Amino acid sequence: MGLILDMEIDFLIIGQGIAGTAMAYRLGKEGKRIMLLDQPMHNQSSRVAAGLYNPITGRKMVKTWMAEELFPQIEPFYQELEEISSRKFLYPQKIYRPFLTIEEQNEWMGHSSDPNIGQFIQHIFTTSQFAQVRDPFGGVMLQGSGWVDLPTLLDGMAYFFGDNLRIEKFQEELLIQQAEGWNYKDLHAKAVIFCSGMGTKQSRFFSYLPFSPVKGEILEVEQAANLDCIVNRGVFRIPLKNGNVRLGSTYSWHDLNLGATSGAAKELVEKLEELVQVEVEGIVHHGFGIRPATKDRKPFLGKHPELSNVYVFNGFGTKGVSLVPYFSQVMQDFIFDTKPLPVEVDISRYFNIFKLDQ
Repeated sequence: MGLILDMEIDFLIIGQGIAGTAMAYRLGKEGKRIMLLDQPMHNQSSRVAAGLYNPITGRKMVKTWMAEELFPQIEPFYQELEEISSRKFLYPQKIYRPFLTIEEQNEWMGHSSDPNIGQFIQHIFTTSQFAQVRDPFGGVMLQGSGWVDLPTLLDGMAYFFGDNLRIEKFQEELLIQQAEGWNYKDLHAKAVIFCSGMGTKQSRFFSYLPFSPVKGEILEVEQAANLDCIVNRGVFRIPLKNGNVRLGSTYSWHDLNLGATSGAAKELVEKLEELVQVEVEGIVHHGFGIRPATKDRKPFLGKHPELSNVYVFNGFGTKGVSLVPYFSQVMQDFIFDTKPLPVEVDISRYFNIFKLDQ
């Protein structure tokens, strides 16, 4: 699409995680001059996320919020990024959810007649389907699901952005309002978009937003169970091309310390061996991230309450892979003044907190 490097730019985008990457791509595709600032070597929730997209989620296994709108956008968006970056990172894959009781089996038989949920159900099994999986009452096979290899996506898009991506620490004190825009070092931007995960919480522009960070830990392990689908019950098990397994994830609202923990690894391995009854031979990699979740579990989109050219596109929590393709288009339409934001995601829902802070 011919991104342009220039001292005069339209958008300075802070953060090249999944949110910043999507916004930069969409705006650049529309001919806007963009510059991304990022520090990929620092802890970044996008790079350690499982990348799972699942239309039926949660302990009670309910339809993902806005699934009908979100899921038709997911695979076409990532396929487009695969094409322009010449990388492979999208892996559509079915998800198997075992039943542990006959009551659960009966409940899902009822779900299958609900068109809102039924469209995501490929098949309901009433008997065990896998010798190595604990599924005494069968399970449900979900469709429209899969995972995205986010490190490969982000690296591929970093190469695509080229000189329009600077690997450096963002120093907000150097961001100075000037005329109709913002000066930052040698750049003059018409507008700034904060896509920097939990870093946005430290910004003087958006510190009032009620982030509710969640620490998650994830493993890559060796387990000799030949399963060609994702298995999800208590933990998710994603088979990788190299024969290993991606395993996750823990969720902690209390321990937000940086660093992987042996307790989390033990918990994940024990849950996996209970679900897929094959011994884990070893842990290949152990990662962690602080996810930028929000108090109401809805993302933060919008414009600063007093500054017309400072935006936020953030707060996607654990479902960024599912949410970002759809909402990056929503955000672009809002920036270009073609459509208002949905009230559930518009940061104006927290402007009363902003006023109290002043």
